Amino acid sequence: MKIEVWSDFVCPFCYIGKRRLEEALQQAGFSSQAEVEFKSFELDPNTPKVSDKSIYEELAGKYGTTVEAAKQMTEGVAEQARTVGLEYNFDTMKPANTLDAHRLVKWASDQGKAKEANELLLHSYFIESKEIGKHDILLDLIESIGLSREEADKVLNSDAYLTEVQADIARAGQIGVRGVPFFVLNDKYAISGAQPLESFVGALNKVAEEEGISPTK
Repeated sequence: MKIEVWSDFVCPFCYIGKRRLEEALQQAGFSSQAEVEFKSFELDPNTPKVSDKSIYEELAGKYGTTVEAAKQMTEGVAEQARTVGLEYNFDTMKPANTLDAHRLVKWASDQGKAKEANELLLHSYFIESKEIGKHDILLDLIESIGLSREEADKVLNSDAYLTEVQADIARAGQIGVRGVPFFVLNDKYAISGAQPLESFVGALNKVAEEEGISPTK
C-alpha cells in the first residue's frame, strides 16, 4: 500500500493529519504494510528565512485582521492538535521559510532517515518553536538523528535537492492540490486536509480490499 503525503513543516494541519494517518494505519492494522512517502510543498515561498514577527503578526497581516483575532484563530487549531496528543506553542512560534528544510529532508531520506527527519522538523517547529528557516537550527536537528553535520551543511550551501523539491510541488499542481496536507493512496484515492480518523480508516480499508491486503494486528 503506497501513501504519498504532500505537506509543509509550518502547516499546523499537516502535523495533525500525519498523526491521524498514523493512528488510522494502527487501528486498521496496516502499519507494517504501508509505504508512506512525504512530498514537499511550500505554503508561502515568499516567507523570509528569518523573521522578527510573531506567528500572530504574520497571520494578522496575511488575513487583514488584528493580532488578537489571529490569536483566536489559532485557538481552534491548538484544540484540534490536542486531540491527537500535540501541544502547539503558538505564543513563541515564528514564521519560517521551509525550502531549505525540504531540501535537507530529501537528503536525509537518501540516508534512510525520512521518517525521523519529517517527524523531527514538525515537532521542532510546532512544539519547540524552533526557527527552522535558519541553517544552524537545521544542522543541529539533522545531527540529532545521527546524520553528518558537515554533509548536511554542504547540502544547505548548494542547490542540492532543489530539483526534487520543485518536482514534488509541480506534481501537486498537476493533480490539483490546492492546500495541504494532501494524501494520495495507491495513486487512486485522495484525502484532502486533516480529515477525521474515520475517513482515513475507511480509505485504507477500501484500498486494502481492492489490493487483497489483510490487516496484521
